[in-house]
Amino acid sequence: MKKGKKICILGAGNVGASIAFSLTLQGLASEIVMVDINENKAKGEAMDIIQGTAFSAPVNIYQGSYSDCDGADIVIVTVGMARKPGQSRLDLAQANIDIIKQVMPQITPHAPDAVYVVVSNPVDILTYTIIKHSGLPESQILGSGTTLDSSRLRERLAEHVHLNPKNVHAYVFGEHGDTSMIPWSLTCIAGMPMAQYCTHICDRHNGCGKGELRDIEDDVRTAGAKVIQLKGATFYAIAMAVSRICECITRDTDSVLTVSTLTNGRYNLPQVALSLPAVVGAHGIKQVITPPLLPDEERLLRKSADTLKALIDQLDI
Repeated sequence: MKKGKKICILGAGNVGASIAFSLTLQGLASEIVMVDINENKAKGEAMDIIQGTAFSAPVNIYQGSYSDCDGADIVIVTVGMARKPGQSRLDLAQANIDIIKQVMPQITPHAPDAVYVVVSNPVDILTYTIIKHSGLPESQILGSGTTLDSSRLRERLAEHVHLNPKNVHAYVFGEHGDTSMIPWSLTCIAGMPMAQYCTHICDRHNGCGKGELRDIEDDVRTAGAKVIQLKGATFYAIAMAVSRICECITRDTDSVLTVSTLTNGRYNLPQVALSLPAVVGAHGIKQVITPPLLPDEERLLRKSADTLKALIDQLDI
């Protein structure tokens, strides 16, 4: 009999291993299975983490195969080629689509009721691929999307106004990539719309303007590339973002996250997967939220969706 939550991680590279480590620290699973074509790598990562579990909540973490994922509550997909310095996420598309199309038929028979959290890049394209080919209910499949981008935005805004990021509510919509956009009209600081906070509370309101917002937006959009340039890869922050998604699932928190899902007609966008607000709970996507946007914001979101649609039309999905 299963005693707690079981999470299967496909891929034991830097991202998969960091996710396993973060899940262990937060006590979000009683069993974690690490699956990788490089079995020794998966075994070594599992051993490295489990040797420290005297200092964490108890967890059984081990290297396994697809069959060991029987009954998993969550399957985290991190397989695929890593993004290299100077390489666009979209450049990875076809190679990782081919990998995903090989992997998914091997895992879904063992975990048909799991929530699938797609992390591999380009995450929106791969989320779309899995939704279209897995045969699973659409609600059980979500991409990490702009969950991390939104965290970067909150951190950057919090730094700007000298507040804790938890006092900032802000989102990044669209592609997890170059065409992402920020709906500034939805941003709240200290419980107030950002425009109201900046006008009545912030002591720098006379010195800030659209230039500062553009700088913040550029910082958020290029943050991942800067980390890759400096250290060769990003994995800690995305691991924390994925752990947050898993927490919403394992604890059925009904939290609003900007995860990648099918547009399904929202904002009259083409049918692609991209990030918009969704309520995430025990069985995946419980509800999608379509907040009103300003005309310029809708235009930027449509540009992001059109970019993804143009790429999908060129790929073998």
